Amino acid sequence: MPKDTKISKEQSIRRTKFVTELIISAAVICAGGYLIKGVADRSQTVGTSPFADVTDVAELPENTTEAPDPNAVIYDTVSRPLTDIFKGELILVNNYNEYIGGGEDLVSILEMNDETGRTCFTTVDYSYMIAEPAYEPLAQMIEDFYDKTGIDNLTIYGSYRTREFQQELYDASLGEDEPSARVAKPGYSEHESGYAIDFSTIPDYDFDGTGEYSWFAENCWKYGYILRYPEGKEDITEIQYEPWHFRYVGVPHAYYMWKNSLTMEEYMELLKEHPYDPTGTSHLSFSDDNGKLYEVYYVAADFSADTANIPVPNGVKSAISGNNSDGFIVTVYVGEAPETEGTSDEASDQSSDEESDGDELDDENSGEDSDDTDDDYSEEW
Repeated sequence: MPKDTKISKEQSIRRTKFVTELIISAAVICAGGYLIKGVADRSQTVGTSPFADVTDVAELPENTTEAPDPNAVIYDTVSRPLTDIFKGELILVNNYNEYIGGGEDLVSILEMNDETGRTCFTTVDYSYMIAEPAYEPLAQMIEDFYDKTGIDNLTIYGSYRTREFQQELYDASLGEDEPSARVAKPGYSEHESGYAIDFSTIPDYDFDGTGEYSWFAENCWKYGYILRYPEGKEDITEIQYEPWHFRYVGVPHAYYMWKNSLTMEEYMELLKEHPYDPTGTSHLSFSDDNGKLYEVYYVAADFSADTANIPVPNGVKSAISGNNSDGFIVTVYVGEAPETEGTSDEASDQSSDEESDGDELDDENSGEDSDDTDDDYSEEW
């Protein structure tokens, strides 16, 4: 074979091989591009996972509970029979609220005078009784009056009465022209509670509250007593003015009524505007002229239960009284520790500086009849 022909054949083979390799390379490149395009066509943007951390949201505080107030008052619950509504220091007995109590803690006034050596006042006989918590404040008040004036002719002419005795007085009055205006019906005389007393003098048996005796109306609050039927309040009490008729209620309440010229009826309505509040903001708060601080609040009764649960402050002296109608009154002696461990259910009765709440009871006249009685009002007997 000629040499030129051999070279031409080899060149042809190399050319063919080059073209083939070029075609294969192109095919591979096209195939790769196709695959890449397919993947791209099937891809899509993926949103943020709902479980991913969100860094632009403010962090919650580690502890969202407010710190307790170290000065906040803690209240305990005292359980009382619901019938205790009709017992205690602030029961209101009048023409519309019957006295339903019983089992009064009574003492003989003359026996107590004998025991304590008091001779500056007396009573008719040893049968004249008074509620035990009311005796010492009464005796101290009369002693102070004696020390100031030297007058020792006071006598207690009206005190505790049984309902039977009140019935006798009422029956005896039926022959009079206006029996209802002279004697209270049985059950509606606060003398039945033992906290009402009538002053008189011997030998005249005439106490009009004037002159030296006006001291009692001006100072009785210091001993926990009030003038129950004051002049000018007859339309509220429905009882004529009785300067001889005093009622033990305890210093806080006697002071507030005296200071604000309130009858017991008005005061009891006022207390309903001051219901129990765990913050204490709705309570009636005041201090007396001796600087003693008090809080008073009303707790409505739940008549669907046999037991009343009454909130009282822990570690502070307090007293509970029924109001004789629909609830309880709690009196708090702010700053004073209870006399015994736990809550004091009943405040003690001591001197004029340390007297507690007494039982609110109606004063009725057991002295001589007044000839100028207004027919529009009754005279409590």
